[in-house]
Amino acid sequence: MNRLAGKVAMITGAGRGIGAAIALAFAREGASVALAELDIEMASATCERIKKEVDAANVIAVQTDVTQSASVKNALAQTEAQFGPLDVLVNNAGINVFCDPLTMTDDDWRRCFAVDLDGVWNGCRAALPGMVERECGSIVNIASTHSFKIIPGCFPYPVAKHGVIGLTKALGIEYAPNHVRVNAIAPGYIETQLTHDWWDSRSDPQAARQATLDLQPMKRIGQPQEVAMTAVFLASDEAPFINASCITVDGGRSALYHD
Repeated sequence: MNRLAGKVAMITGAGRGIGAAIALAFAREGASVALAELDIEMASATCERIKKEVDAANVIAVQTDVTQSASVKNALAQTEAQFGPLDVLVNNAGINVFCDPLTMTDDDWRRCFAVDLDGVWNGCRAALPGMVERECGSIVNIASTHSFKIIPGCFPYPVAKHGVIGLTKALGIEYAPNHVRVNAIAPGYIETQLTHDWWDSRSDPQAARQATLDLQPMKRIGQPQEVAMTAVFLASDEAPFINASCITVDGGRSALYHD
């Protein structure tokens, strides 16, 4: 407990799933947390749940469209007005866009990149000036194992996620002299609502679920809190020399040569 005591954090896409788990973990560790979320009702409900679970939790919900730089800057301004200067930014907001490359529309391409890559850059661009000026700060970008592995039928999502890793490394090196760290986390299969939605879209959801589990070396998929605790580590003062790096949280799946 209290690994993030005194720190101010903003987490995008924090209404549910991995983002909500990160928000809860940060609050438990003593951080003041802003849930920057497009669906403000969902974020507000998550805030209330966190307050019930964590005594004296300092959490707020801020409506944010990560595809709009002005919206992200406004969310940051609201966060700092409430809690003080930002110490930690977690760029978690993302969407799945899976298409056939040759039948994909221009709108599909733009929608994927607007959220999954531009959204990360908009967060970094908003947070970095203050962090650089204060010469401290940690940015954690939620990437994916799609950032370095390819699954057929998932285009252009992995293209955007590869870009997140490039952005992470470039900014991490650029601002290392200013003591600002930029890192990424690459989750594999994590049990979120999106995962359940995908299983439920199959003709046999139970068989689809079992097929996913069978692919995993540990014969289970990850839980959102397992990604969240990795984010706690990267955001904390326990990781002062980890920069421009990516931690993979996938139970070893991406290390497996073949099934």
